[in-house]
Amino acid sequence: MTDDTGGERCSGLGMLASALAGRAVAVDSVAGGKPAWTDGETVYVDASAPLRTQYETVAVQASMIAAGSLTPEVVRALVRHPRLAKRYLAIEGHRALLDNSALLPSVLAAAMVPDIGRRSDSAERSLALARGREGPAEAPASFGAIQAKKVLAVRALADKQAGDDVGHVPRRQGGQELAEFDDDDPDNWDDTDDPDLFSSPVGGGGVIGRWLQKLLSSSRKSGGDGAGPPGADAPTHRTTSTTRGAHAVSSLAAVSSEEIVDVTTEGVKYPEWNVDRHTYRLDWCTVREVEPEMHAAATQQIEDAISVRRPLARLGMGLHRRPRQPQGDDIDIDAALEARVEVRAGSVPDEAVYLDSLRRQRDLSVLLLLDISGSAAEPGTVGRTVHQQQRTAVAHLMVALHDLGDRVSLYAYYSQGRDAVSMVPVKRFDEHLDARVIRRLNSLEPGAYSRLGAAIRHGSAVLEERGGTSRRLLVVLSDGLAYDHGYERAYGAADARRALGEARRRGTGCVCLTVGASTDVDALRRVFGSTAHATVSDPDQLAGVIGPMFRSAVRSAEVRRRVS
Repeated sequence: MTDDTGGERCSGLGMLASALAGRAVAVDSVAGGKPAWTDGETVYVDASAPLRTQYETVAVQASMIAAGSLTPEVVRALVRHPRLAKRYLAIEGHRALLDNSALLPSVLAAAMVPDIGRRSDSAERSLALARGREGPAEAPASFGAIQAKKVLAVRALADKQAGDDVGHVPRRQGGQELAEFDDDDPDNWDDTDDPDLFSSPVGGGGVIGRWLQKLLSSSRKSGGDGAGPPGADAPTHRTTSTTRGAHAVSSLAAVSSEEIVDVTTEGVKYPEWNVDRHTYRLDWCTVREVEPEMHAAATQQIEDAISVRRPLARLGMGLHRRPRQPQGDDIDIDAALEARVEVRAGSVPDEAVYLDSLRRQRDLSVLLLLDISGSAAEPGTVGRTVHQQQRTAVAHLMVALHDLGDRVSLYAYYSQGRDAVSMVPVKRFDEHLDARVIRRLNSLEPGAYSRLGAAIRHGSAVLEERGGTSRRLLVVLSDGLAYDHGYERAYGAADARRALGEARRRGTGCVCLTVGASTDVDALRRVFGSTAHATVSDPDQLAGVIGPMFRSAVRSAEVRRRVS
């Protein structure tokens, strides 16, 4: 699409693709007659196809990005199996559209066959159905195709660059847009946006422009084997990866419309997601807030400062309506009348007669959730333990956000079985940040286990009820090792992902940070899923990561609240 009309069409289709995928997605053309496809970053459409077909193609391919349909595990099974790929697309395409039905314009919803989409609840299930030759043999032509080798090639390049780079991984590097991580599990409930996707007004007089305007304009320790008894002081498990450096992953997938269990802070009971049975265990975990201890040797000092205030300066700035502005988006009636009177009186009128919405008012509450389980006592990447490095990072995040005027709370967590999940309030929202808070933080010692899902549910519930602002951000600092009695491997990872999805679906932005730990990237993907997360080998690298990640998470939550 090289002419002006084609360029405008690409722009409009790109807006549609980004809205449906939940992040910035480009649209480009393929040679006439070739099937449309996507590599997870760009949707390639047939420029010679009718406009309606192009819209349907973008809707399907972008919805598949949001639904996690192109995970490497699934796509590898399609390489050299074109018939299987066609059957998979015929089922998964309808499932992805069904998952995204709340965002689909009515004109595009006709491309979806709900009966086919309901046969599957995940990409893996769609693949299994396709292998069993269930469902249609081929998808409609407007669905395009799946280019398995190309998708894997883009993902391999992204993983290589992510492993080589230090600092935040850019979305585009060396002219090649990087692929991002999808969930490995069928039950992912997440949503996101790109830092730039919703930062400018949405306009345009076409169908897509008007639709997006409407969408966005709504209300503005024992042995090292981990087999010891609860409460043991030794690390419960060890990591095997030697991968170091910084990795950052922004959120990808759209939150499912499936109902979730509503939990509150009034009780001590929280549900837990049983991935084996795909159902909740209601009132399964008991969370207690444990008053922090103060060690006599604990200091009130913070280790060497890291520059995190600057990237957080514009985070959580609420719109403040200011009258008598020289330019703006509406007329200030009082100022306009006064100016008219001045003209009639022969005086020079004041030209500041507009109302403008300026971001000058802080409107953000942040709850920092610090993992102090036994695994945090392991040696870190720069000669200090993981706990020491994550404690440094959380201290500076707390101080920076407090100094900027945000409402900040800090909780530490550990567990000793499902009936004893402990939350230590180092700083509550209504407490002043003083020397006692820093001494509490420096008194924390790692031990016991990590029932991460329950900690996330309690933290998000506290944030929703006591934060007191319209914008909310939950920041989890953890090595990503979710482990407790009866809470191991895939089970614990799935519950943690589910808990993050619950918080995000209710309009709370979520970010997960791993500082100084050697947990491999694949393990972090399984625990944090498509929630924005980053790994840095040193607290000093945090400043280069948190700015875009935090802004993306907050804006994603704003969009979720508007469309829900």
